[in-house]
Amino acid sequence: MINEQALLESPALRGSVLDRTDVLDKVKALSLLPDGMHVTTAMAAAYFGVTVEVIRQLSKRRREELEANGMVVLRGADLRQFESDNMSLSLGSYPQARRSLTIYSRRAVLNIAMLLRDSEVARQVRVYLLDMEYLARTQPVENEAPADVVSLDARIDQRITHILGKTVVPMFNALIATSGEHRRELIELRQDIENVERKLCWHHQRINGLEGGAPTNQVRATIAAMTWQAFERHVAELLRRDGCTDVVVRQARTDRGIDITGRTADGRSVAVQCKNRAARWSVPSADMQKFAGAARAIDRVDVALFVATSHSATKHRRSPT
Repeated sequence: MINEQALLESPALRGSVLDRTDVLDKVKALSLLPDGMHVTTAMAAAYFGVTVEVIRQLSKRRREELEANGMVVLRGADLRQFESDNMSLSLGSYPQARRSLTIYSRRAVLNIAMLLRDSEVARQVRVYLLDMEYLARTQPVENEAPADVVSLDARIDQRITHILGKTVVPMFNALIATSGEHRRELIELRQDIENVERKLCWHHQRINGLEGGAPTNQVRATIAAMTWQAFERHVAELLRRDGCTDVVVRQARTDRGIDITGRTADGRSVAVQCKNRAARWSVPSADMQKFAGAARAIDRVDVALFVATSHSATKHRRSPT
């Protein structure tokens, strides 16, 4: 059986398996130039995970063998034509014209894999080659039962599975974990948005109920049934709802007629007089003038509100504000 050391040292043994260039893609995807046939020194170095200098030194030492298997050094017109044909691939830009370019066929790249000692990718290629060579040598005659062919495929599948388990599977596991975290974040964000939407709908309905036009008969009946104390507390709650602070209900009859005091959200002082009377009654203009005088001249408030459930006797006059 051929071993890895013999493959590294024997040109004859290397030559016997150079036709199996498909092994390169089984171990790792090999990127080719646009011509679909060659790679550059830099591309070969990237495939084997080594530096460009390592490939260059190996090419110098094994030039005759590599040239026999497809390595070519382009110069002059051949180089210019090759670069023109492969302009779509980045071959690198230089401040001055390139004097030469070394390119490798797939066969030459496989040859390099059988010469590089310090590359894990090259070692995997050699192991794969040896496995296939061993199975080919020990394979029974053509009429042997298909079970042996299945065994060969199983060995190959096992090798592929091992490689995938070390590279592709961990990558997909990481992607799945990341996507799971993002999905949880999106679900939480959607729930927050739904909560805000529900609160906005609730506030919208509440505002419509409180400010959506003329009161319904039920609201009128509720307000009409209030005592003057209850009506003042009701107005005070409306002030608080609209952002007023320091709202105080005096709950006492005074000559000045100020029933509620407070401050607006921007700090202005507010004085309110409340009149809860049946619709058939009207508020005398003397009451409004008395309240206006008390609010402006005596207490000197910034905002004076006269709240009544009936009409004013002087409809042409505006309530003091």
